[in-house]
Amino acid sequence: MEYPLVFLLLLDLKADSDVIFTSALLEKEMPLPLPPDLTNRVAIITGASRGIGREVALALAARGCHVVVAAKTVTAHPTLPGTIYTVCSEIESRYPNVKALPVVVDLRNGDACVQAVEETVKHFGRVDILVNNASALWWQNMIDTPTNKYDLINGINARGAFIMTRECMKHMLKNKWGRVVSMGPPLPKSYTEYAGKTAYYMSKCGMSMVALGAAAEGEGSNITGNALWPATIIESLAATNFKLGERDTWRKASILADCVVQLCGDARTTGQTLIDDLYLAKLGMSQREIRETYNLDPSKEVPRFLAPSADGKTSGGDWKIKRGDVKKLQKDLDRGECEALK
Repeated sequence: MEYPLVFLLLLDLKADSDVIFTSALLEKEMPLPLPPDLTNRVAIITGASRGIGREVALALAARGCHVVVAAKTVTAHPTLPGTIYTVCSEIESRYPNVKALPVVVDLRNGDACVQAVEETVKHFGRVDILVNNASALWWQNMIDTPTNKYDLINGINARGAFIMTRECMKHMLKNKWGRVVSMGPPLPKSYTEYAGKTAYYMSKCGMSMVALGAAAEGEGSNITGNALWPATIIESLAATNFKLGERDTWRKASILADCVVQLCGDARTTGQTLIDDLYLAKLGMSQREIRETYNLDPSKEVPRFLAPSADGKTSGGDWKIKRGDVKKLQKDLDRGECEALK
C-alpha cells in the first residue's frame, strides 16, 4: 500500500515520542488509506465469540481474510450470547468466499493454545495475522487480589498472548509475513495509575510487550507487532455487565476493528503502543469524522477514560474504580471510592 508523504511522516513518529498532536492537526481532513486486500490471508482472533473480537473477525473477513474464531464459548449463555459457531456462521453467510474455522481454546491451557495454531495451519496451510484480544478484567487493590485471581488474569492475558504469539511466529517467520496485534495499553507514565490496577496492568502490559517482542524478532521478515488500546470504554457486554458508565460516553467496537484492518496493510507501523483514535488521526481521519463514525452519541465528545488526550492535557488511566467479579458488582458500586465513570 502506498501512502502520501504526509502519512509517511506521521507514521514514522513513535508512540512514545515527545511530539504532541495538536487539535489543528487532528482536525485536518485527509483521505484515509483504502483498507488492504487480505484475500486468502488467515487470521486467528482470540476471544472472538462476541464483542470486540467478533467485530474484528467480521472486519477482517470483509477484506477477504479467512478467520479462525478462537474462544471458549460453545454454548450461548443468557447474559453472554454468542459462540464460536454462531460467529463463524455469521461470517460465512455474509462473505461466501471467506472460510471461518471455530476452534475451542482456553488460553489458560498452554497445550490448547499450541493445538489451536496447529489446527489452523492444518486447515488453512498458514497463519498470517494474530489478534490477541481475549483478556480478563480485574480492577482491585493488591490487598484485595487473591493469588488465584492474579494467576487467572496473567494466565489469560500475558501468558496466553505469549504462547499464541510464539506459536504463530514460527509460521510467520517461515512465510516472511505476519501481523501481530495485542489489545494492550501503553505502559503507564505515572505511578498513580497503578492504584487499584497493579495486577491488571502487569497482565495487560504483558500483552503489549508480547506484540513489541514480535516486532523486534520479526524485523526484516515483514512481520509487524503493535499494541492497540481504546481511548475510552468500548460498547460490549462487559461494559454493560460491569456498568462502566453511561452509553453516551462509549464508542463502537468498530473503531478497534478498523484499526486492526489498517494495521494489516501498514508495514511501516511496528513496535508501537497505539491509541485507537490517535492512530486513525495519523492516517487522516479528523476528530469530527471519528466522533461521527464511532461515538455511540455522535453529538458528544467522549471522555478519555483509558488514554491520554492528543494535546497531553489529560493523562487517562488513573480513575479510581473497582471491578472484577460481576457477582460482586453491587459491593464494588457501594464502596463509594469514585463516581463510576461519569
